[in-house]
Amino acid sequence: MRVVLDTDVLLAAFVSPHGASRQWLSGVLRGEVEVMVSVPLVLEYEAVLVRPANLRRANATASEVERLIDAFVAQARPVAISYLWRPTLRDPGDEMVLEAAVNGRVDRIITFNVADYAGAERFQINIGRPGPVLRRFKGERR
Repeated sequence: MRVVLDTDVLLAAFVSPHGASRQWLSGVLRGEVEVMVSVPLVLEYEAVLVRPANLRRANATASEVERLIDAFVAQARPVAISYLWRPTLRDPGDEMVLEAAVNGRVDRIITFNVADYAGAERFQINIGRPGPVLRRFKGERR
């Protein structure tokens, strides 16, 4: 399955050792999940993870975030943004996720904020929450 992780999913995986978000992150780091990223999206990931409140929640340092992002990107497939459809969504931050998804021809965008992607259906990309998509993914791999 080819996916893009919304920043909220990566943040949840970073601050909590449990749950579907952490399993998605672990799957990416093990090379079991094909994740697509763009330069703007990686910069967004890093900017959110290094916020002081998020570092405290994760009991982590900025250098640990840097190592995590480096490992994540090493497993990810880069997507060049060759054209833009902005504005399509309400939140400009979500546009980066959508652009990576469309240009990377992904199967799903994984997010906690499914409603924020109203308008993305025109690109025929499925939007889903981490838990349900993970269960479907595991079922397909059996």
